[in-house]
Amino acid sequence: MQEYYNETFVNAQKQLDEVAQLMNLDAGVHERLRYPRKALIVSVPIRLDNGQTRVFSGYRVQHDQSLGPTKGGIRFHHEVNLGEVAALSMWMTWKCALLNLPYGGAKGGVCCFPEEMSQSEMERLARRYTTEILSMIGPEKDIPAPDMYTNEQTMAWIMDTYSNFIGYAVPGVVTGKPVAVGGSLGRREATGRGVAHCVKMALEKLQLGVDSPTAAVQGFGNVGSITAKYLHQHGLKVVAVSDVQGGIYDARGLDIPRLLSYVADRGTVIGFDELETIENKDILELDVDVLVPAALANVITEHNAHNIKAKIVAEGANGPVTPEADKILQEKNVFIIPGILANAGGVVVSYFEWVQDIQHLFWSENEVNEKLGYLMGRAFEEVYSVATSKKVDNRTAAMMIGVGRVASAKLLRGLYP
Repeated sequence: MQEYYNETFVNAQKQLDEVAQLMNLDAGVHERLRYPRKALIVSVPIRLDNGQTRVFSGYRVQHDQSLGPTKGGIRFHHEVNLGEVAALSMWMTWKCALLNLPYGGAKGGVCCFPEEMSQSEMERLARRYTTEILSMIGPEKDIPAPDMYTNEQTMAWIMDTYSNFIGYAVPGVVTGKPVAVGGSLGRREATGRGVAHCVKMALEKLQLGVDSPTAAVQGFGNVGSITAKYLHQHGLKVVAVSDVQGGIYDARGLDIPRLLSYVADRGTVIGFDELETIENKDILELDVDVLVPAALANVITEHNAHNIKAKIVAEGANGPVTPEADKILQEKNVFIIPGILANAGGVVVSYFEWVQDIQHLFWSENEVNEKLGYLMGRAFEEVYSVATSKKVDNRTAAMMIGVGRVASAKLLRGLYP
């Protein structure tokens, strides 16, 4: 299936292949898990504000449905392609299985430059994309959520478009919606909160002997900014953060609450307190205790892994560390919290939102956060236990748990026909 192949998809397959070999995974199940179950490529034509018509490429990929309906975000970004979306859907499968959620993995996206588009153009793009993938999504089939350059508003448009086709309100078709139309309290901060929770648990395990551990966060979107917020609350000294325009650094520690307010007003971290600027690639190599890559995939490679000085790398983004870099970091005894664990908070609370929508019974924010903390903590302990007992790294341990659960379901269900 050459149509899927790009660097990100090859990396996802490599991770699966290595774990399958360690687990002596059934060859037939392994072969089935290497590829998505279903993929759809669509044209997304919209009328721009200037009256011209433009066609964008859209994708929706469902990797596996052995444990339940598929679940996964939708991203609007100029680097979106079939291979990337397929890889992300595969990681979502392992993530959901690791957290014991009744889902398989999916992902979607539109190749576009959202920074250059107006709000009305974004709405038309979201609604037309929804129309084109309508046959694939539904509360019992495939439930999208926000991802890069999509948000609560995007999900509200998707829900409304789907509901108009069905003929009645269907809040359970997407998660990450505004609370006013069936969203869950605590959803917006869930991913970053989960990353910070995992970092806190890792620090407790490792006992670095540092009163105020330092941290750097690459990427200051929803995930990175919320992670920084909670790392700061947990007593870490966040010394550097960055966004698409660059980064800022202060060895004394950044005032994160003030920085969040500044970014809300200015849209960038650049210029805050006239601090020293730092490039995105350099923020990865700072001498800090904790590094959180929370931007794009494949930012830590064999070319810069030797320069990573952090003792803990928590993957806020999906796939920021390549397999080659993974091995280098392991040799350096870096404690990696893999993305299928570290950034799983979003899908956990998306699951909570879906359950609440189906039941028409909603929980308090404290209930949501308490349940999130329990599931993230349970998964972290499972991964740590397997890594210790099997003498493998955390990523391998997390994959063994996730892949094992999906493989067991496949063997029990059999191969139809």
